[in-house]
Amino acid sequence: MNKSDHLAAFLRKLESITELSAPERQALLDLPVSLKRFEANVDIVSEGEITLQCCLVLEGLVCRYKLVNSGERQIMSLHIPGDVPDLHSLHIEKMDHSLGTLTPALVGFIPHEAVRRVTRSSYKVSEAFWREALIDAAIFREWMVGIGRRSAPSRLAHFLCEFVTKMEAVGLSNGVICDLPMTQTEIGDALGLSTVHTNKKLRELRAAKLIELRGRRLKVLDWEGLCDLGEFDPTYLHLRK
Repeated sequence: MNKSDHLAAFLRKLESITELSAPERQALLDLPVSLKRFEANVDIVSEGEITLQCCLVLEGLVCRYKLVNSGERQIMSLHIPGDVPDLHSLHIEKMDHSLGTLTPALVGFIPHEAVRRVTRSSYKVSEAFWREALIDAAIFREWMVGIGRRSAPSRLAHFLCEFVTKMEAVGLSNGVICDLPMTQTEIGDALGLSTVHTNKKLRELRAAKLIELRGRRLKVLDWEGLCDLGEFDPTYLHLRK
C-alpha cells in the first residue's frame, strides 16, 4: 500500500466536512508522513509530553483520555481513521491528556512545520483544518451534555448513533452495520458508567430491538428509535451531504 492509499482516509474525512480542489488534495497528499504501528492499549503520546508532530489515525481506534488519582480512566473522545486528534498541538505543544490506542492501530506522524507550511500556502487547507478543530470542539460539547444531563440509556444511544454516523462519513459503515471494537469497560469509560451498568443498558437496547451486538459487530435495527432515545441530531458533526 502506497502513501496515497494510507492518506485516503484523511482526505475522505476532510472532504466529509469541507470541499477541496484537486491542488488542495495534492498538497495534502504531499505531506511527509512517517508510519508507525501500535499494539492495543498503549500510549501514542502521553500526558506531559512535548510534541513536534501531529498524529493521523490511519487504521484502528484511538482515544483521548485522562486518569484520575484512583486510577480510573475517563475517555474524552474517540478517533477513527482519517482523524487528526491532536491538531491543537500545533499551538499547545505540551500534552494535557494522553492519546492512546484501543485496538491495534496504524498512525501517521506529520511534522508540525510541514503542517504549518501547507496551511500558510493554502487558505482552503488552513480553513479545512480549522473547521476540523471546531467540529472536534462541538463533539466535546455534546459529550459534556451527555455525561452531565442524559440518562444512561440516552447517553449510550447517542454514543452509538454518533459512532455509526462518523464511520459512515469515511466509508467504514453503511449506516446500519459497523465494527465497534470496544469492550464494555471502554464504552463505560467514555460514558462515565461502570462496566456492570454499561452491560445492563446494552442489554436493554438489545431487548428493545434497537440494536444487535455480536462480538464487536454493531447492527442498528431501528435507527429512528435509537436516535429518539439518544436525542441524536447530527447537526453538530457538520457533515457535508
